[in-house]
Amino acid sequence: MTTTHEAVTQYVVFRQAAGADFQATAQLLTAFCRVVGPDVEIADIPVERVRAFLDGHGPVTRYWHRKHSALRGFYRYAVSHRLVELAPLPAIIPKAPPSFVPYLFTREEVHGLLEATSRYRTGHFHLEPHTFRALLLLLYGAGLRIGEALHLTLADIDLPATLVTIRDTKFYKTRVVPIGPDLCGALRHYAEQRQGGHASQAAASAFFVDRKGSPLREGTVRRAFARLRRCAGISRTDGARYQPRLHDLRHAFVGHRLTAWYRAGADVQRLLPQLSTYLGHGTIAATQAYLTMTPELLREACLRFGRYADMEGPHER
Repeated sequence: MTTTHEAVTQYVVFRQAAGADFQATAQLLTAFCRVVGPDVEIADIPVERVRAFLDGHGPVTRYWHRKHSALRGFYRYAVSHRLVELAPLPAIIPKAPPSFVPYLFTREEVHGLLEATSRYRTGHFHLEPHTFRALLLLLYGAGLRIGEALHLTLADIDLPATLVTIRDTKFYKTRVVPIGPDLCGALRHYAEQRQGGHASQAAASAFFVDRKGSPLREGTVRRAFARLRRCAGISRTDGARYQPRLHDLRHAFVGHRLTAWYRAGADVQRLLPQLSTYLGHGTIAATQAYLTMTPELLREACLRFGRYADMEGPHER
């Protein structure tokens, strides 16, 4: 007989040996193993236990379907290798909830957030206003993920060359991101203020630090951002489950960049692969999740189409 832990280990090794990027799925299966019991025989796990793992303690979200997909692959392997006769998966699959719609900050709202850094109360977060402002400018101005920004070191910020090196990203790659003069100036100003504090000046030390000179934690920044957002008077009124998030600044970066390209008459289709590379995506398909149509972007796209139609002129029918 084979225990759940043994079966999960075999399956993970099998998929990784085939070259699959299996880290996220392996984590889900490890959680499943922990919930049902690692020493329980895999053939003895009832459908009720599997359903309890899938349902969790809240409403059905897309996370339910990610867990179900992981278990479906795992039990397909288990059945084919005669570890179980049948997969104890639920017969009825709940409908997936609507896709999450990111919040697209307007330029005015981004300015409002930056202005609010000077008057929000830091409280116990130890996040100085000048640090918060520089971090938000980098997230929005370069489209970085919050984790990428917080992992930057002094050595990663090359201000004379106006380059930022992002190491070991979400997809385990390193990329070099050029930044504009305004953003470079803001980062230089923060770096000068940072020198006057308690932070280490070693090349390997974190670029963004708190009041005590310690590296900023992601949870700290997220909680501070929720307070900052309320201070700036920005909230969703469309019934969405989540209020505007830090990650939505990355979405705003993409939307505003596309709008600027349309206004400048640029070849947007030709530039999309460059945008995908800048964001650290492996494919353009990954970037499509950020291509949310806004009224402003739709207006510019319609104007572009109108100019194209005028150049084509009337056609014979």
